[in-house]
Parts: sequence; structure tokens; C-alpha cells
Amino acid sequence: MPYTIHTVLTDNGIQFGNALQHRSGPTARHRRHMFDRICLEHGIEHRFTKPNHPWTNGQVERMNRTIKEATVRRYHYATHQQLRSHLAAFLDAYNFARRLKTLNGLTPYGAICKAACTEPQRFSRDPAHLTTGLNT
Repeated sequence: MPYTIHTVLTDNGIQFGNALQHRSGPTARHRRHMFDRICLEHGIEHRFTKPNHPWTNGQVERMNRTIKEATVRRYHYATHQQLRSHLAAFLDAYNFARRLKTLNGLTPYGAICKAACTEPQRFSRDPAHLTTGLNT
């Protein structure tokens, strides 16, 4: 989608940053974590959730649970490619066919189409539009 990503909120996992106790140490000040370097290259602000606040990333965890329940907890895959294919099929079904209460009975794709019709300025690819702050 033509959205500009300006901020990423992640949990405190080591895949997103140095260990919490080492983030302000001398090494961390001179050598950034790879995830932080990539964010910096793309002009994206990286924020961490507060430790011991699991409700902050509860929606992500719930979606991860939904995906696991539909794939690896239900089926055995002989190859990684089988898992990838089934995961792609599940995500297509979820995004284009599954109607969600939180979206007033629309599919995720339907909700995006509705938003594009009612608020077309949010979907503009015009670079001048992106600097006006309307895309936030």
C-alpha cells in the first residue's frame, strides 16, 4: 500500500535491538543493531515497547496465534516450501475472504477498498502529498 512508514514499534527481542541492559553501554553508542541501521537508512523511527507491558503488542501476538493454529499446530509439513505455500494460501483467504467483526463485517481487503473510496487522499502517491503530513 502506498503508505509511508515513519515509526516501527517492536518488542524488546534481540532480533530488534541490543539486550535491554546493554542499550546505553559504550558499544551500543558506537555500533548500532542491524535492525536500527536499516530503519535509519529508510528514515524510520524505531521504538521499543515498555518491558513487562504485554498488552502493547497483544494484537500482534493474537495474529501470530491465529496463523500458528491454522498452520503448524494443525498440519505437518515435509518441506519448508509446503509450509510457505500453505501460509500464503491462508493469508490470501484471511485477507480476501474472512469477514471480521472489528471491520464491521468487511474483509481486510474490503476495508482498504472502502477507505480508498471514502478517503482517497490517504492513498495518494503524490510526493508533495506525503510531505503535508496527511499520510500519518
